[in-house]
Formats: sequence, structure tokens, C-alpha cells
Amino acid sequence: MTSTSELLESMNDRSREVFRRVVEGYLETGDPVGSRTLTRSLSEKVSAATIRNVMQDLEYLGLLDSPHVSAGRVPTQRGLRMFVDSLLEIDDVTVSDREKIEATVSGNSSDVAHLLDKVGSALSGVTQSASLVLTPKHEAGLRHIEFVSLSPERALVVLVFSDGHVENRLFTPPPGQTPSSMREAANFLNALIDGRTLSELRGVIGAEITTRRQEIDSLAHALVESGMAVWDNSGEGAERLIVRGRANLLAEGGEAEIDRIRTLFDDLERKRDIAEFLDLTEEGDGVRIFIGSENKLFSLSGSSLVVSPYMNADRKIIGAVGVIGPTRLNYGRIVPIVDYTAQLVGRLISDRN
Repeated sequence: MTSTSELLESMNDRSREVFRRVVEGYLETGDPVGSRTLTRSLSEKVSAATIRNVMQDLEYLGLLDSPHVSAGRVPTQRGLRMFVDSLLEIDDVTVSDREKIEATVSGNSSDVAHLLDKVGSALSGVTQSASLVLTPKHEAGLRHIEFVSLSPERALVVLVFSDGHVENRLFTPPPGQTPSSMREAANFLNALIDGRTLSELRGVIGAEITTRRQEIDSLAHALVESGMAVWDNSGEGAERLIVRGRANLLAEGGEAEIDRIRTLFDDLERKRDIAEFLDLTEEGDGVRIFIGSENKLFSLSGSSLVVSPYMNADRKIIGAVGVIGPTRLNYGRIVPIVDYTAQLVGRLISDRN
């Protein structure tokens, strides 16, 4: 399927303007936008019939939809994604919005939970939408870890810390993982935990991966040098050792060596999967926008989530704030508000610590 960026590149100026006006009109009113409305706002003076033809082309591309016969058009989820990624104009946070958010977090309270509760209320009030606040990640040593498969696209990691704190985090598991592979990953990690933090665990797994890689290289070197084996996808995560002249290896007693290499490869892949699990439990990004069915966290096809992580004084992501609302959110206004709130929370938590 053609990417939204490629689609945008292929559109002429008229198509882009019609598309942008339809999306902006829909986001402002929630109603379909018709060709007659557009004739009054387009920079280029064209007939309603010409605009209708352009809208039909945009509908064919999957960017617009017509909810009723003879009605105007509304953006599809794909259209909204293209608009947000390529055409969205971000506003500045207004003085009024800034003051409302800052007023709720003023004071000398050292209770972070109370602070975040007030931030959630402020964000909800300012945006007139539901708010989402993820509390700071716990940095104590771990006592136990467990992965729970909820669906092929969603899983839960349960972290039990040495100080008794328990934390649940949702994440999207790597493709192809099963409940049994998740149990194996948890068993392996629990054998290594020994009071380590998540970051320390990742370091241990990284060292194990390096060791396995070196063992494989050492064992396979002679086979590759002699031409009896060759690397496939050398240096990539999915590389394999293809063995040639297998009969010669059997005659020379090399089958045991091949089995050893195969076992090491399996072990390397398992550790890479586990490393990816750990990465996903700590993953963070800047302001992200999830539209409609992209919003796996809530599985609400008619909603959007705008979320941004906040950091501590060491520039480490420790939590997130966000806004949940209909796909018809005023993204240009909401995105900077969420971003500003996340930065404010990060500063306040750093100051209190």
C-alpha cells in the first residue's frame, strides 16, 4: 500500500488544499464538508463541480469518505493520519491555558501522586477531554517479573520490586510471541534478577548476547574458512549458517559441532527476544498521536490518544501524560498543551527530588 507521505507527494496543489480544507472543517465542526462550502474558502476560484471531482479522487485514494449519499466528505482514519503527520499546523500554548495548568500544580506539596492527580484534572479541564497520567516508573531492584499475553497485539508485564511495590505495564509484544515463549522469557529473567533494576537486567542480557555471538563465531570460523559453510544475512539479526558438503562433515565427525552451533543460535535468538521485551517495557518517545484503531491501548476505533513522556533530572523517561478524545480532536491545540504539561511535570518532579 502506498504510504501517506508518497500519496501527499503525488497530489497537486489543488488536491492538497481541498484535502486540508475538508479535514480542518471537519475537525472544527464535526460535520461533513461539501463542495459549495469549499468554493467560498479555496484560494483558487473553481466551480463546485471541479471540487466534487477532486473530492471523488481523494475518496478513491482512501483519504476521504462520504457518510451519506449527496452529503459532503469527512476524512478517513488514513486521511487524518496523513493530515497529522504532514499538514498539521501546531499552535502555541495560549497564556490562558498555560496559567490554568500551572495554577493546579503550584504549592509546596511533595506528594507526587497528589500532584499528578491535579495535573490530570487540569489537562482534562483545559482540553475538555479525558486525561491520561502514567505515574513515574519505579527504580528499585526487582524481585519478580511476569509477562501475561492478553491478545496477539497486547501483553502485560507485572513487575514486583524488592520494596514490595507492584507495577503493571501494557506493551505490544514482538511479532510471533506466544504465551509459552513469554513464560520462558520470564523464567530466564527471574533466574537473573537478584535485586537488579530493569536497566541493569538489560545490561546483563546484552552481555549474554555478546558472549553467545562470540561463541558462534569461534565455532563456525573453521567451517566458513574451509568453504564447508557460509553465512546468510551476515551481521543481521536473522542470520543463519548454511552448511555445505554435509556428508564430509559427518565423515570428519563435524556433526556434533554443527549441533552445538545450532543450539547457540537458538539461545542467541531467545536472548534477543528477551532483550526486546525489556526494551518495550522501558520504551518512550516524544509526543505521539494514535488515531482510531491505532489506539490499541483502549481498542476504541472512534477515539484518539495524544501522549507525551516526561523525564527526571537525568533525562530519563519516568512516566507520561496524555489526552483521550474523539478522532475529531483539535490536534493543533492539544499537541502543544500535552507537550507543555509533560515538560512541566518533569521539572516539578525533578525539583521535588
